[in-house]
Amino acid sequence: MPLDPSVIEGCIKKKRKAQYMLYQHFATPMLFLCMRYCRNREEAEDVVQEAFIKIFQKISTFRQSGSLEGWIRRIMINQAINHLKARKLVFLDTDPYQLGSRFAEEKPAEQEQPFKPEVLQKAIHELPAGYKVVFNLYVFEGYSHKEIADELSISENTSKSQLSRARSYLRKVLSEQKNKSNR
Repeated sequence: MPLDPSVIEGCIKKKRKAQYMLYQHFATPMLFLCMRYCRNREEAEDVVQEAFIKIFQKISTFRQSGSLEGWIRRIMINQAINHLKARKLVFLDTDPYQLGSRFAEEKPAEQEQPFKPEVLQKAIHELPAGYKVVFNLYVFEGYSHKEIADELSISENTSKSQLSRARSYLRKVLSEQKNKSNR
């Protein structure tokens, strides 16, 4: 259901009821968005709360010719990235396959079977933080490696490497999951 334009005007005027309506309209999908970047639900909830504070402070800068959801989404992603940077997000420079059996050398994938969304979501959530952020920005948000590099203050090659390693990790984890379910 589309949001009534008067809600935006109410938010600009700092009306609590309008802010509540905006929050209610977008909180759940934005929580799911932030959960893709954060370690757990509580951390994602914190990011959503912090982002909504920024949204209410900056709502007057929203150009109503664009998508409100897109504008809010961008603020949420930026807030999640800033949160991760504050936690000293680490981009692994080492080969992840040397880190333990869970990262063991991957074998070429056979005919891929589709996975249930919750299995894939869990695998993505278990990615190391650096891999997860680059993977989400590239795959789900459509950022280029240059944009990711600029956003995260890393090189384009690091972005490409993190994405490649994330994909390899996911193939390995999903292959293991498939093998477990075939037993």
